[in-house]
Amino acid sequence: MERIIERGESMLRTTLDKMKKKNYLLETSREVDIEYEMGAVLKKFNNKRPILFNKVKGYSMASVGGLYGDREILYELLNINHQNRIERFMAALVNPKPYKVVNNGPVKENIIKNNIDLQKLLPINRFQEKDSSTFITAGILVVKDPDTGKFFTSIRRFQVNGGNRLSALIASPKLTNDFLRLEKQGKPLEVAIILGYDAQFLMASQYSSASYGVDKYKIDSSLRGQPLELVSCETVDLLVPAQSEIVLEGKIVPGVRELEGPFGELMGYYGAQAPHPIIEISAILHRNKPIYQTAFPCREEHVSNGLIREIELYYHLKNQVDVIDVYVTEGGGYRFNACISIRKQREGDGKTAILAALGLNKDLKHVVIVDEDVDIFDPQEIEWAVTTRAQASMDFTIVEGALGSSLEPSHDLRGVTDKVGIDATRPVSDEEGNFSRAIIPKYDNIDIKRYFSNI
Repeated sequence: MERIIERGESMLRTTLDKMKKKNYLLETSREVDIEYEMGAVLKKFNNKRPILFNKVKGYSMASVGGLYGDREILYELLNINHQNRIERFMAALVNPKPYKVVNNGPVKENIIKNNIDLQKLLPINRFQEKDSSTFITAGILVVKDPDTGKFFTSIRRFQVNGGNRLSALIASPKLTNDFLRLEKQGKPLEVAIILGYDAQFLMASQYSSASYGVDKYKIDSSLRGQPLELVSCETVDLLVPAQSEIVLEGKIVPGVRELEGPFGELMGYYGAQAPHPIIEISAILHRNKPIYQTAFPCREEHVSNGLIREIELYYHLKNQVDVIDVYVTEGGGYRFNACISIRKQREGDGKTAILAALGLNKDLKHVVIVDEDVDIFDPQEIEWAVTTRAQASMDFTIVEGALGSSLEPSHDLRGVTDKVGIDATRPVSDEEGNFSRAIIPKYDNIDIKRYFSNI
């Protein structure tokens, strides 16, 4: 293990050290294939178990995946807990901190500028049967705002097109608009792709640039409690994390499109093939004995993205109802479904919460509103509340023909989505106690370990 995880400051290696000490990290020295096999192993654990593959067929470098697919592990790495997560994530947004530019860093231990063949150099995976090529799935794209100089980061997928060329799926509005504006002037958009980062860098990338216009590097510095250390790139005018494992430098070239996809997407379906812009990689920076970072699509990114969506949903609801907690659900891809607990004070609070939630963003498709006595993270509790506290004719709100997301295939049948909100809250007035839950006096929250030492 010491061959790979070296001591000292490092975004990824320090993370792996922490995971190893907590017994979260699985490690295998069995040779694995980048085509299908590695992805199958990651998927077997539902992408919630960090796995280090020490021996990758055809490559000298190790690969790691499943790093940030478990909410509780992510909390621990960020030094937060479930109760304070919303406050801490919001504090980073409203109190960004300066980053630090350094002269050199481990990521510059090796610099490659000639004869770049991405697939030969990096163990880039093919995950599923109909995937059009191998894909970089954990790469965080860095760009600089052409007007303000702020740095924006986001996780994107990159299709390997051979040699030094990648297809770039740049779906975010800001990134698309910046590129198209430069393209009209015949100018490329300079980019860098970061691999081998930590939880703070991941979380910072999930804040919306279009909504907040914040410098993601400053969000990172706030989350980590100290300045993020950055170094200058070699061939583009960008700064990148000095302690990352691998950086790909390049440009999205104007006037060029190549077919990208199909690709096994968020909800387990294939995304369609379409023409997308091309990145030409001009340099690769990497540490000695680099560890390649991968992710089976698309769990890891969307856990962190779901956490940010929860912040936005919580504060959006807070001004209208007495909201207790929100959960953008795993089964809904951390995007499409939400469970919300409120402290109901007036009849109508449930429906108000439904309308507010569905109006927050076009992706949200189903919301369930429950009382404070319901655990929104327990599907059985949610089913119980819907069954015993809701009547379809009175408590189901249906919004027909709204905007949805193309990541959810039923939306594409018509290009619009029907949305549903369920008010599964009890009446404000329940004098006879018909909706009071049965309890066991004194022992409702029993510590079962007092009775069985082996559990």
